[in-house]
Amino acid sequence: MTTTRKITWDAASARRAERQLLTGPAKAGTPVAEVVGAMLGAHAQVLSAAEVSVGMRADGVTRADVRAALWDDRSLIKTYGPRGTVHLLAARELPLFSAALTAVPTGPSPFPPAARLTEEQAGQVVAAIGDALDGRFLTLDELSEEVVARTGPWAGDRVMPAFQDLWPRWRQVMHRAGWAGTLCFGPNRGRKATYTRPVPGDMGADPGDALAAFVLRYLHAYGPATPQHFARWLAAPPGWATALFGELASAGRIEEVLFEGTPAWVAAGDTDFPEGPPRGVRLLPYFDAYVIAGQPRERLFPGAAYERALGAGQAGNYPVLLVDGVVAGVWHQRRRGRRTTVTVEPLVRLTARQERELGEQVERVGEVLEAVPELVVGKVTVGPHA
Repeated sequence: MTTTRKITWDAASARRAERQLLTGPAKAGTPVAEVVGAMLGAHAQVLSAAEVSVGMRADGVTRADVRAALWDDRSLIKTYGPRGTVHLLAARELPLFSAALTAVPTGPSPFPPAARLTEEQAGQVVAAIGDALDGRFLTLDELSEEVVARTGPWAGDRVMPAFQDLWPRWRQVMHRAGWAGTLCFGPNRGRKATYTRPVPGDMGADPGDALAAFVLRYLHAYGPATPQHFARWLAAPPGWATALFGELASAGRIEEVLFEGTPAWVAAGDTDFPEGPPRGVRLLPYFDAYVIAGQPRERLFPGAAYERALGAGQAGNYPVLLVDGVVAGVWHQRRRGRRTTVTVEPLVRLTARQERELGEQVERVGEVLEAVPELVVGKVTVGPHA
């Protein structure tokens, strides 16, 4: 009889931090795309936050290196990733992400019935976006004109509530065009974003194989995890995720462990874990992959951190101070020219060693952002997303 492996929070946290390159940054010269691949994408709604996410995980990497990978050698792609949010992805992995994300069932539309697109209309819009962007870089207004011209006036109806405004109907499936591989971001034209069609090679990956590979990649980076954790990371239906994990378990692709007494899953055979918790101090920016995917959230955000560093239970609203693998404070940086002031609000008493490490982390933030940093320890007075 096989004994189910028991995994503690400390062991899981240590392995996640190690695989997220947080216990030891990637050595100098490691390709930026390799770092992003280890994270399963870097959240990039705010590009400077993605630059810090990547830079804090790789020795010597600055925001210039991230931008060069994105706009010059195109080893990174900025597009819509998990949860329909903007991510940096390794370009070579776009076929995997595309096949997996397009196979995830969509939940109920958040828009009023009169504003919604039918599935037929959604398909027309995604195809029109790809046609319009093939070999071109268009601003949002230019793309909107092209989509309406290729589909019909209904696509341009301003019926989609967003940010105290009404957007044209077609934009509600813009993220699905990113998932389908027909849209990604291009370099800004002045202050305006542009969009283009990526050239990722073969996009014909089998959705079933891609979903299996996607789950295994997720469990490698963030396991042990339950189907509910996976569903939350993807913003997918929990029942669908439970069925998917069941299929993979039946096929021997994943195996069950007891994670703090709760059944959870790892990739088959991937049961080696460190014995103790991760050690050290780290600064992570808005929506860093480690805090977005880390579950259970109440263990990652213990005590006062659960109220201070989360917004209605949602991770990522504040840059966070990690101490020994868990959130132990928040921080904020304000840049003025070549200087940046990094204000850190610890929620625990730091030891002398941890204070030294915090200073080193602030120096590293400055290196990544190509600025001269100043550390201020005190109350962070700005709100989320500031």
